[in-house]
Amino acid sequence: MAAKIGKTVGDSRPHWPEAPKRPEGAPNILVVLFDDVGFSDFGCYGSPIATPTIDALAAKGLRYTGFHTTAMCSTTRAALLTGRNHHSVGVGCLANFDSGYPGYRGKIAKEAGTLAEMLRPHGYRNYMLGKWHVTPLTESGATGPFDGWPLGRGFDRFYGFLDAETDQYAPELVRDNTPVDPPGTFATGYHLTADLVDQGVRYLADHIGDNAETPWLMWLALGACHAPHQAPFDLIRKYDAKFANGWDDEREQRLARQTASGIVPKGTRLPPRNDMVRAWRELPDGEKRLFTRLQAAYAAMLDHADQHLARLVRFLEEAGQLDDTLIVVMSDNGASQEGGPFGMINAMGPYNLRREPLEEKIARIDDIGGPDTHSNFPLGWAMAANTPLRRYKQNTHGGGIRDPLVLSWPKGIAARGELRHQFCHACDLTPTLLDIVGVKPPKTINGIEQMPMEGTSFAASLGDAKTPSKAAPQYFEMFGHRGLVQDGWKAVSFHPPGAPFDKDKWELFHLERDFNEVDDLAEKEPGKLKALIDEWWKQAAACQVLPLDDRFAPRFADNAQRFHGARKRFVFHAGMGHVPTDVAPDVRSRSYTIEADARVDGAATRGVLIAHGDMTCGYSLYVKDNRLVYDMNVGGVHHIAVSDRALPAGNRRLGVRMRRNKGINVATLLIDGEVAGGFETQVGFISFISWSGLDIGRDRSSPVSHYEAPFEFTGKLRKVTVLMDDDQALDSQKAAEAVLARE
Repeated sequence: MAAKIGKTVGDSRPHWPEAPKRPEGAPNILVVLFDDVGFSDFGCYGSPIATPTIDALAAKGLRYTGFHTTAMCSTTRAALLTGRNHHSVGVGCLANFDSGYPGYRGKIAKEAGTLAEMLRPHGYRNYMLGKWHVTPLTESGATGPFDGWPLGRGFDRFYGFLDAETDQYAPELVRDNTPVDPPGTFATGYHLTADLVDQGVRYLADHIGDNAETPWLMWLALGACHAPHQAPFDLIRKYDAKFANGWDDEREQRLARQTASGIVPKGTRLPPRNDMVRAWRELPDGEKRLFTRLQAAYAAMLDHADQHLARLVRFLEEAGQLDDTLIVVMSDNGASQEGGPFGMINAMGPYNLRREPLEEKIARIDDIGGPDTHSNFPLGWAMAANTPLRRYKQNTHGGGIRDPLVLSWPKGIAARGELRHQFCHACDLTPTLLDIVGVKPPKTINGIEQMPMEGTSFAASLGDAKTPSKAAPQYFEMFGHRGLVQDGWKAVSFHPPGAPFDKDKWELFHLERDFNEVDDLAEKEPGKLKALIDEWWKQAAACQVLPLDDRFAPRFADNAQRFHGARKRFVFHAGMGHVPTDVAPDVRSRSYTIEADARVDGAATRGVLIAHGDMTCGYSLYVKDNRLVYDMNVGGVHHIAVSDRALPAGNRRLGVRMRRNKGINVATLLIDGEVAGGFETQVGFISFISWSGLDIGRDRSSPVSHYEAPFEFTGKLRKVTVLMDDDQALDSQKAAEAVLARE
């Protein structure tokens, strides 16, 4: 009944709009998204890694063997969240750059609503935890804009990180729209995975306490198992023995388990080793021991994540929510190739052209997985993770795009422990969830007309194993690698960077008979191949894939130049918050001057004036023992200048001047403009500073230099000014490789 407004309450009639009602039978939804986990890495997909929580969910529900992603993290997330192809929504590649073309803006278009935005009008409360990475990183600073952050795209609460990766012991955390410090450290037993689950339990406990009848969506995007691979040391050491036989035996054992369990068809055979992967038996003993420990760190990170996921599942059960919660567990792409042939202990060094000699790696073997490491496993173990598939993340062969998918919903899925072999894609998830909930995609969101849903629901397959696969053609593209799946056939092309696209070799496979793409039928079926290639070009034109762009370096370099432009002066005033690395001053491969306006109160004054980075890489200007200190930490190697005299009390200008001259970096400490010491080195920030951001007056979590964080400045800090010269000579190719490797 409509409201009536009279002169008094007596001749008026109130009206309360009806609150959104839960669609009948609609479940709560928990999406658990792993990062860089290969097809075979869950225990229930053939791995010896302990994942009992995931395995139990699979035993109570379904495992899909034909689920495909987009080969990279930003792109898969965009497809999962929107139900459209990643190029169509503007995230054709990474959120780290905007190429200026509709398909490559690095930000989800407003015309492509997210699952959270679509569910909100139907009463759902939406919670986002962990990795986001569909906001341009140049928009991750204190001024936003925030319309591409989780709260700007339909989520009610957010706790996590915006970048591709973060240190698990000292993460770049954001709560809602504000950077926050992690609530612990490595020394106190902190790990991001545990923290995310803690927050997830809190969000759900709050939700149940406030309104238990309201449905909820929780999107839990873990850092595991993206580099850096960090986990408790005792758990890492546990896996040494499991992987001592090497990646060749491991692939065979995983394939045997997959065949026995029906994950892959009988007769599936392993393809040859991927390029640059050596036979395990040919490796020296030192390399075997190192590579085993790097794999152990990866395995421990996954095991550790499963243990904490168990806590969340247990809470749902104790709270009486489990039976009515649809749980989706998956990975965003195949295992990563970024560790290269030899793996890395601290990738920050190689990113800046400081080699990690094998001897150095072996000497640091017991550090792997700890707070001063940024480890990644070698290609051979990534190959094993993707068993029995070819290639890796970034590639459009199976190893890059075919991933595990587990669904469990006790109340809604009658099947227990069954397999589903239908082909489906990341863009099919949102249509499937909307289908299950019983709502249609809205025509408008916030007054903006919405683009058509490109994904196809596979909800019917939950109850019927014989449901046909997705009928519409599904294209793939990443860095020029291409592919198309249609009617059980797949055309795929590996694109060498810089090569002419019209010279790419296309392969043809019949996926229903050739699960892992080992029998190339291109010569036998040229007509079929041509038809699929023609269809690829049709889809590419329709979905904003064009223009094809395999450039790494220019895209990253252009993006940095466009963002910072001619700005060479940054002024950071006391009281400011944390600055993400992508919006901090770009001091790579250039001369610069940093000067702090501060009051020194005597010999007791100490602390950080400015710090950018963390224990693995970065720089810090600070006061210690009444001396001015500058530490340029390049991949864990510290180049330190200490002032040749004590700091006099009073208002002071404390700074450092870095000058580049014919490949030599000359650092000069300055006290009130007067030289006070320095150093010279050929080492510097060639292509990368850190994935950790910048602070003034403190070093927020993981210390850049030899002090205990946050090491807050005890004097009076007014401001810090950073002046950069015009002499930047950035090797854009190396810089691009460094950024790509962190994805």
